[in-house]
Order: sequence, then structure tokens, then C-alpha cells
Amino acid sequence: MFTYCVRRRVLQIRLHSGKHKTKWMLQLSRTFCTQGSESDLTTTLLQLCVDRAFIAPGEFNSWALRNGKSCSYGPLGEELKKNILEQWWNSVTRSKTQVFGINSLHNVLNDKGGLKLVDVSAIGQFISNEGLSKTQILDRLQQLVHHSSSVRTNLLQGALVQYLPSLELVNRKLPFGLAETGTCYQHSDQSIGGVGRTSELTEASLVWFCSPRTSSQWLDHWTRQRLKWWQKFALSPSDFSSSDVEEGELLDGASRGVQVTYRFPWGSEALETLWNQGDSELLKTHGNAKTKLQCKDGRKLVVPHVIAVKGNVDWGLLAYLFNALQLEKKVLSKQRIHQRKVLKLHPNLAPVKVALDMGRGATIELRQVCEGLLTELLEADISVWPGYLETLPQSLEQLQYDEMGVLFSVMISESTLENGLLLVRNRDTTIRETMHISEVKKYLLKYISANV
Repeated sequence: MFTYCVRRRVLQIRLHSGKHKTKWMLQLSRTFCTQGSESDLTTTLLQLCVDRAFIAPGEFNSWALRNGKSCSYGPLGEELKKNILEQWWNSVTRSKTQVFGINSLHNVLNDKGGLKLVDVSAIGQFISNEGLSKTQILDRLQQLVHHSSSVRTNLLQGALVQYLPSLELVNRKLPFGLAETGTCYQHSDQSIGGVGRTSELTEASLVWFCSPRTSSQWLDHWTRQRLKWWQKFALSPSDFSSSDVEEGELLDGASRGVQVTYRFPWGSEALETLWNQGDSELLKTHGNAKTKLQCKDGRKLVVPHVIAVKGNVDWGLLAYLFNALQLEKKVLSKQRIHQRKVLKLHPNLAPVKVALDMGRGATIELRQVCEGLLTELLEADISVWPGYLETLPQSLEQLQYDEMGVLFSVMISESTLENGLLLVRNRDTTIRETMHISEVKKYLLKYISANV
């Protein structure tokens, strides 16, 4: 980045006599500087994710996270993902009374097209059988692929299949919805030896069945609701926005689409896409049997329209990490400037709410106090990091906790043994507050619940 900025100044001097050329070069050099800072920020976050066990080490895991695919999440990454899914589920199933959870199969037998699960050993037997001609091998491979099951590429189909069994739950009255979260598979842009590979992603799906006359209003309703939800947990809500899908990019049969996007350093990516798919996909799934698909819409019987909400949880996880990352310069001395990296994740999303540390003194007694408080907090469903088991200096522990996104760190010392007092440090303000040990659990629960 420094090289680009120096080059910008040199080129401006050389082209000073050419007004238009200088203006063009200025714009070009600004682009170079911006791209450099974007790349630096992305590299910093990905390395932090590896260092603090959000993802497992490895080039593929960093590539997958950067491209909105599922990767090998570490303990903190898996906990963050679980918290996002839990909040998503609550927002969808509790916002309307008639939303039910379902669980569809990962693979479907006799499904045409799509991604297939094929027995590799059977392929090897066909190829190594010298008694088979090329035509026979090809024929057997085609039969093997035909009879293999397909893995799901989205969760919409499972909801459409379960539409009929769900009708009795609602007495055939509209509207109602089916929600599901789970792993889906898709062709990846990354290839090995020219052969495309398959990647996983975690999808969150809501399929809303409604009257044809109100489908447009429902699409607007869910768009507002979903954008509001994404912004609720954001440190910078303005980075999240919504926009209509261009007409040339609409799915077959869809009359309108809306994307909820996040502005990453390299550009915007869709976190959730909402489609008004009419009744075409539902009719196709059930063989155009209109009579058995009809529901009550007032006094009329209608085939419902489908509003499909499709969220990519892996993109969402990366969006919240970028949104929460704060780089703060801290002067340690005249010669040393330290860059403090803090993940200011929302209290409801933070993988670890509190870290317990102990000072010098009666080690056995202090550890017993730590273990007692840890048990009390875990029983209250507050995630705890047992920092008292580590041997790092306190200054390094605080840097580690900030990069982990830990909300509070608690220091138990000799004073705690004498009068029950301890120090509680806030991640966002770095202020240390003296508190009695009996008040810690109540304080944390109140803080977390206040941000729901």
C-alpha cells in the first residue's frame, strides 16, 4: 500500500502539466491504495480467525470462509455460528404464530440431475474390468449415476414436499410457513485439475405460503423484517442494505426478488435472498394437482403463492466478523505502537461471554473460587473461558480475549478471598469495575438480556 501511495505522488508530479491525465492518475492511484487496505483488512481478519480458533488452519478453510462456504470451524467459530442460527430461528418462528420447523433429508432417491452421491469403488471396478468395452463401461456408469441419490442443493424443495402434510395443522388456512436450517451442497468455482469440486454451505430457509392477492405485500413484510434482523446485531448497521434483484437475474417462475446484502471490503454479497415464486414450483412438485393443494382464502379456495427466504449463514458469519472487527492503535512507548484488534461482537452472538482469571496469591484457594464461579455461570447458560488455567501474562491474556470477542474478563485476587470483591473489565470500554462476587451472575444476565 505504501508503494502505491508513493507512486501516486511521483506520477502526479510528472503529469502536472496535463490536467486531465493528472485527474485520471489520481483516481487510479486512489483505487490502488484502497485495494491495498481492503486486502490488508481481509488478511488480518482471516489470520485472526485462525489464531483464535474461529476456523481450523489451512488454505482451503480460509478460502471457504472468504467465499461464503462452510469450512472446518474451530470451537469459537462453531459457537458463533450456533448463536447466529439460534437467533435466526427465534426471529422467524416467533415472529408469526403459524411458522413450523421441519427437517428434510440431505439426499433424495431417484432424483434427476443435481449433485449425486456415487460409489467410487464401483467406478473403479468398471474401469479395471478388462472384459468390458468402452461402450459397456459408459453404459454401466450411466446406470450407476442414474440410480444414485442426489444431495440437496437448497432447502426449498423439502418445504414444498412437506406442504401437504402441514395443511392439516393449519386447517387449510393461509398464511403459514415452514422453516429449516441445514447443510446444502453446490458446485464450487474452485477446481482441481480442471474438474469442479463440490462445496458445502449452511442455509437458513423460510418458505411462506400465502394468498396470491397478498403475496407482494408479504414479500415486502419479510424484506423489512429480515433487514431489521441483520442490522439488529451489527456494530455498523448501515453496512447492511436491501435491493431488488434485476429482472434478467430472476429465477424461473419468480415475479420478483430482493437481496439483503452486506458491504464487504471487496464489494457487496447477498446474505439472504427473498423470492416471490408464485405457485409454479409448488404445482411442479406435486404434479399440477391443484385440487389437493388448495387452501382457504376467506371464502375462496386458492393454490397459495410461495415466498421463499434463502439465507447463507456462512456469509452472515463472515459479515458479522468484519462488522465487529475494530483496529485500534495503542502507544506503548515512544518507539512502540501496538495495534489492538477487538471483535466487538453483539452480546447475543459473542462465543464467550466472560473469561475468569486469577491474580497472584493462595493458588489453591483462588482456583477453588474460580471453579465455583465458573460452575455458577455455566448453570445460568453463560459461556465461560477458564483463563485461570493458563499461564500467560495478564496483558497478553487481555489481548487474546479482545481478539476472541469476550465481553467481560473477571480478575479474582486475594481481595476476593478477604472481602468478596473482584475486578470486572468491559471489552468495549476497557473500564475495570469493582464488584462483589455475588453480583457477577446477575450483572452479566442483565447486560446480555438488555441487548436482546
